[in-house]
Amino acid sequence: MEIGALQSVVDFFLGLGASVLLPIILFILALVFGAKPGKALRSSLMFGVGFIGLNLVIGLLMNQIGPVSQGMVERFGLKLDIIDVGWPACASIAFGSKISTIIIPTAILLNLLLLFTRVTKTINIDIWNFWHFAFVGGLVQWATGNIWYGLISALIFSAAMLFMADWTGPAIQQTMGLPGISIPHGFTAAPVPFAIVINKIIDLIPGLRDIKGDPDTIKKRFGLMGEPLIMGFVIGLILAAVAYMGDGPWTGWLTKMLTVSVSLGAVMVLMPRMVSLLMEGLIPLSDAAREFLQKHAKGREIYIGLDSAILVGHPTAISTGLLMVPITLILAIILPGNRVIPFGDLAVLPFLVAIVIPIVKANLFRSVVISTVFMIPSIYIMNYLAEGTTAAALAADFAIPEGANLVTSICDGGNWIPALFLKVADNFWIGNIIIAAVVAALFILLKKKPAAMNKLAGYDAAKVD
Repeated sequence: MEIGALQSVVDFFLGLGASVLLPIILFILALVFGAKPGKALRSSLMFGVGFIGLNLVIGLLMNQIGPVSQGMVERFGLKLDIIDVGWPACASIAFGSKISTIIIPTAILLNLLLLFTRVTKTINIDIWNFWHFAFVGGLVQWATGNIWYGLISALIFSAAMLFMADWTGPAIQQTMGLPGISIPHGFTAAPVPFAIVINKIIDLIPGLRDIKGDPDTIKKRFGLMGEPLIMGFVIGLILAAVAYMGDGPWTGWLTKMLTVSVSLGAVMVLMPRMVSLLMEGLIPLSDAAREFLQKHAKGREIYIGLDSAILVGHPTAISTGLLMVPITLILAIILPGNRVIPFGDLAVLPFLVAIVIPIVKANLFRSVVISTVFMIPSIYIMNYLAEGTTAAALAADFAIPEGANLVTSICDGGNWIPALFLKVADNFWIGNIIIAAVVAALFILLKKKPAAMNKLAGYDAAKVD
């Protein structure tokens, strides 16, 4: 098949959008695993309904946090020359490069190869988010001028995310109540090593290690104030007060404050409901897969790899993400040498920190501490990747905002994994062989010592029935 024809096929499927594409994939998988067509159709459509609902709630969140973030930037008087324009710049690089045409089929083939050879348990159906892999490929292609180097780096990245999904899957399933799910998301996986190390450090510090911050403890300690609805309302009120209070007539800023606070309270309530609809659609597929594997593969376990959006429904994930908005802006002000204005991607912070929640057993205090520490190198990585991100974005015809010298994003532009691949691009073969060898060694370690590795990621074997 010619590149042009392949591009048309890829564009068609991507143009369907995740809310249509994922149900189609789920329907096909359910039939492959032996589910009855009627049951497969209903469950895949229910998943689509849940995904649409989840996106509506996420849209509500972003529509409120975007203006609040802009208000905070103006209130803090940030005058920096690298602008966080959000993940669309990174997506433009991904979809604007030739690698986007070939990364989807090749990454799927790699996933199937690793699945059938029992290297991984995860089948990654989150095809829309393959753009994270293509972003790495686009950066490497920009740095080396070689599309095949870019593809190799992108595929190594995709394999690394399958490892991350396998590693964190049991803890995610246990803490988040998502049986059979894992997250092979190139953006969300970045905090995992930091979270594990910092969580262990907190365990060594008397006083800090004893602070309880899980939703049940917060609810018991603070009563009504610990309810997700009230927490969302209060957090929204505080954020909106910082952004709007005193800005013009009191009726104007008070209206904005109340709108934001009620909207974020609604997000805290509605997000888990939408996730429950997703799970209603996924459970028949999971059951069919389990029965199929028990019959044909001696009970082998398979995880369904999904977007990290499914994690954001947890109250600790939303609360941590919202609290990180002002914290990130304060860090941008005080960190020496920083040139980045965090702005466009502040609304995606809940997605970034969501995978930390299982590692800390949903402890809000620990998740905020870890996310704050993690954001420090992330801001410097945004500075480091800005030149490459800008050049690659221009090459992909992304419209750079007027007055911006360089652009970046908290999303993949602040992700240490793309930065690592760009760093080793000058010594491509040595660097990528080392990265691939590390990924392979981690897969082996997870196979050899699953209990110890799963415990590091937050899985508690004592809680298993």
